[in-house]
Amino acid sequence: MKKILKFLILILIIGCKTNTSDKNIDFNEFIEKNDNYDHIIGPVNRNELEKYPFSMWFDKSYKDYLIDSETTSLIGKLINDFEITVFMGTWCEESQKDLPAFFKIIDQTSFDKQKIKMIAMTEDKTTPGNLEKGLEIYNIPTFIFKKNGTEINRIVEFPVETLEKDMYKILSGQDYKNIYADF
Repeated sequence: MKKILKFLILILIIGCKTNTSDKNIDFNEFIEKNDNYDHIIGPVNRNELEKYPFSMWFDKSYKDYLIDSETTSLIGKLINDFEITVFMGTWCEESQKDLPAFFKIIDQTSFDKQKIKMIAMTEDKTTPGNLEKGLEIYNIPTFIFKKNGTEINRIVEFPVETLEKDMYKILSGQDYKNIYADF
């Protein structure tokens, strides 16, 4: 119970836009000092998110997301030519909501899940090995859609319409600007 309470308190204190001046966080030291708090930093896979404590939010968000089957069907016809990189945070409310929804959409297609690369970030939007370097990751989750290794577009923090409609616009080559594109 204490573990869950600390996790919930930390989520309430932290926002996905948190940015402190200390850019050199030793996350292992943080975990040691806060031994009841679980957090993932660096490359992550879906299986890890489906285990406790992350399964508490992953499973609920996955189950609760109402999928747009018509748009998802259109996505399924286009998505196989793409690779997707997702920058997210296990501590981030938007990631906790949108990442399970993203997988629910993906699960309705024949997309090769090996073409999804997920990277969990610190609250400062950093990773071990600077995996975010040169990618301008300021808000998370960020879903980067690539074709033949070249970025086509991205969804940043919140979909403009819905995840399905935003993904379809990107995959079909329609004009799409994420909510921060004009800043």
